Amino acid sequence: MAESAARRTGPGRLLIAVYGVFALAAGARAGVQIATRFHEAPVAYLLSALAAAVYVLATVTLARSGHASHRIAVVSCTVELIGVVAVGTYSLADPAAFPDATVWSSYGSGYGFVPLVLPVLGLLWLRRTAVR
Repeated sequence: MAESAARRTGPGRLLIAVYGVFALAAGARAGVQIATRFHEAPVAYLLSALAAAVYVLATVTLARSGHASHRIAVVSCTVELIGVVAVGTYSLADPAAFPDATVWSSYGSGYGFVPLVLPVLGLLWLRRTAVR
């Protein structure tokens, strides 16, 4: 089975769907927050928008074929994992810096820690389905 087809079957299909849902959820949340309350917590809302962009990129590149898409998917999942760990740690160390939560605050606790687990699963799946 080709690498790209393997990424889109079984657990890969579920992974792509979850990324798509998170892209929509984070994007909608950030859009509303930026449009209505940007002055209250601009950093938090921009971080949520960044998370949404990373989720969109991961969704698209996980679903596409080719080595370039595979590499971009690896980079997007890696950026997501670094973002969740960095923002999660910072939000716990300095809660005043985040007057409102982001998708990645407290390691994604507001989303059941899925933002912390998702990039790990994505990277494992990409490793498993990579062409050798």
